[in-house]
Amino acid sequence: VLLAAAVGLGRAAYLAWRRLGQRLAWASALGGVAVGVLVTAGLVGAVNRMAPEVGKVGVGFFPLDDRSEFTIQIETPPGSNLAYTRAKAAEAVRMLRQHPEVLYTYTTLGGGTSGSVDEGNIYVRMVPKHERDVGAETFAATVRREVERIAGATMAVFTSDFGGGRKQLMLQIKGPDLASINEAAEMVRRAVASVPNAVDIALSSKGQKPELNVDLDRGLAGALGVTVGQVAQSLRPAFAGIDAGDWVDPSGETRDVEVRLAPEARERAEDLRQLPLIVAGPDGRARTLPLGQVARIEQSVGPAVINHLDRDRVVNVEWNVSGRSTGEVMSDVEARLATLQLPAGITYSVGGDAEAQAEVFGNIFVALGVAVMLMYLILVMQFGSFVDPLAILMSLPLSLIGVMLGLAFTGLTVNIMSLIGVILLAGIVAKNAILLIDFAKWAREDDGLPLRDALVQAGAIRLRPILMTTFALIAGMIPVALGRGEGAQFRQPLGVAVIGGTITSTLLTLLVIPTVYEILDDLRHWLVARFRRVVGVRERGVVAQPRTVHSER
Repeated sequence: VLLAAAVGLGRAAYLAWRRLGQRLAWASALGGVAVGVLVTAGLVGAVNRMAPEVGKVGVGFFPLDDRSEFTIQIETPPGSNLAYTRAKAAEAVRMLRQHPEVLYTYTTLGGGTSGSVDEGNIYVRMVPKHERDVGAETFAATVRREVERIAGATMAVFTSDFGGGRKQLMLQIKGPDLASINEAAEMVRRAVASVPNAVDIALSSKGQKPELNVDLDRGLAGALGVTVGQVAQSLRPAFAGIDAGDWVDPSGETRDVEVRLAPEARERAEDLRQLPLIVAGPDGRARTLPLGQVARIEQSVGPAVINHLDRDRVVNVEWNVSGRSTGEVMSDVEARLATLQLPAGITYSVGGDAEAQAEVFGNIFVALGVAVMLMYLILVMQFGSFVDPLAILMSLPLSLIGVMLGLAFTGLTVNIMSLIGVILLAGIVAKNAILLIDFAKWAREDDGLPLRDALVQAGAIRLRPILMTTFALIAGMIPVALGRGEGAQFRQPLGVAVIGGTITSTLLTLLVIPTVYEILDDLRHWLVARFRRVVGVRERGVVAQPRTVHSER
């Protein structure tokens, strides 16, 4: 049905164009420009009237992709034991299993580079996309609201693993001391929390963690011959344990044996003060004395995590985005940060997807600029003119109109895939203008037609191949633009960008490019004539200049 409709539409457009070309003969250059402007304004106005809520196209790094899976990251308070973290993970799993969209879950405890047991991950596999009515992003937002009710744990939901477990957006807070950094980070966290659609907000410092401080009396320890290493060895049986050999169990298997104090024997600082410390007595014999005689042991709290960036201490404010593009949320965050009075010496920088996006998008724009320059040089060699390729390259910005309209109608963002589509369009949409200008130059040079008549004839004759190639390209991109199936949404912005850019470029190229070519041709003739007049005046002035002959009498 779609192919039949496309063929019928193409044939009707072709016949209408032929009749129009026979009657109008391109009224005037100004009229052509006016038509192009009116068509563009009409398309933009139609979007604003028909879909005002999608009139603004967001910016993101990666497109959203429904792969029927997501991950929940669990963080319990620093110092939590394995049993506590397991209990909170089990509570979240029970909530997940109540949804028919969940196929199975897989829990892993002990995450992070340190392998601490106060972290974990729950992998959630959903039923296939065609067997459910809700998308993965929408379902993840529902799960996020549910797990927020679990007390004593912080949970973040990740629908994409491109960040490697890192949240989408990040602000890196640096300063002269840790106290001012923490104060500024908390101010930034509150500002981010006030931005709509910013979720899973957390600090990389993860609060305070209980710790034991062992302060060695170095004077007394030196007199007794006690070193820091000996003190560390005396504490080892309480926490890490010591190797006590091996043991053969009744089945004949050899087991390693490690000895460690029971948990109740190392809960208080007073218990640790009684740990035996082996020292050498006056007669050279080994003696023991309590650790508390040579060291002061106190319980305190300290930072759970200490991060550095460029050798400076840093605290990261991290968050995810749900329901909006990362570019829109980051713009709102930066607007709120501009109103904050941060402590003296505090600086911040953008990290996460925003930092990577700025770098990648910059490289893409450089590649696009190089592509346009190479196209121009090739066209200069083919046409033997520096002016004619400029009219052909005018078709490139015309395609951007369709790109933005297509993304606005479909609710997609400007991301890495849609920008790849723009690079593809740079080589695709120029072929329509090449067909028109090349035929017009041929008719003008070989048949001796005036410029406007040559352009009219080129538009009438070249319309059919232009429509054929355009409809063939659109038909090939329709499956990509529909984004059906698992993981197909990742490529959807590319198809939408190519289809939208091709449609508007084809429509506007037939109106705008001939007009621009005629204007540039008139401008070229005017400049050549002006140059010849200037050169002619100078040559006549040189010829008419009288010569003075000096003679001696």
